[in-house]
Amino acid sequence: MVQAAACALSQPIIQVAGIRDAEECRMLVDLGVPWLGFPLRLAYHREDVTEEEAARLIALLPPLVTPVLITYENRWREIHDLCRFLGVKAVQLHGEIAPEEVRRLREARPDVFIIKSVIVAFGLGADAYLQKVSLLLPYLDAVITDTWDPETGACGATGKTHDWAVSRRIVEWCAKPVFLAGGLHSGNVAEAIRTVRPAGVDAHTGLEDTSGRKDPAKVAAFLREARAAFAAVEGSSRFVQT
Repeated sequence: MVQAAACALSQPIIQVAGIRDAEECRMLVDLGVPWLGFPLRLAYHREDVTEEEAARLIALLPPLVTPVLITYENRWREIHDLCRFLGVKAVQLHGEIAPEEVRRLREARPDVFIIKSVIVAFGLGADAYLQKVSLLLPYLDAVITDTWDPETGACGATGKTHDWAVSRRIVEWCAKPVFLAGGLHSGNVAEAIRTVRPAGVDAHTGLEDTSGRKDPAKVAAFLREARAAFAAVEGSSRFVQT
């Protein structure tokens, strides 16, 4: 299990989010996906599993697989308690949250690896995002950039990319690891990694079939392309130092 701030990112992270059931979970583990994201308490999408089902799936994961709570919850106590209930030591804060809430969470759970989403909209430059995340950065272990969909208002799981130049600027500026999400799939992840130079990538809808389930062939291709691209740019991404 990941040991949060002690979770040294000695290699790039590949995360797949949105696990629907035990069968899909086993498939992702068997294919070698190292981080699995469980979206819960969401603002724009319906949860794939209940909190109880997620806890059962997480309890069955092998030690080398890191489960991540992805949530719009913005109260530190609720996040703390949900992490404990699920048995996770990594959380992605995906909605608006006050710096004080993140500080309280960090103080209460120093063992939890805290990731904060930066939702990128077309037409806005990087400076606006840098100023916003700078208030939270002292309490974070990593940042993840994702895409805002103006048609639905969704801030993730949109299947859409954003301006990767903004994410690249955040990578260059940020003292913490930066992951990249938003519309990634096997056909564009290599270019995304070369352009942004992130410390990790996350995919969700780009790996699904028409029924909304993860497609094993798409997942395998995504892993293959991402690993090859990370190997080609090795040494240029930001990692936590051991």
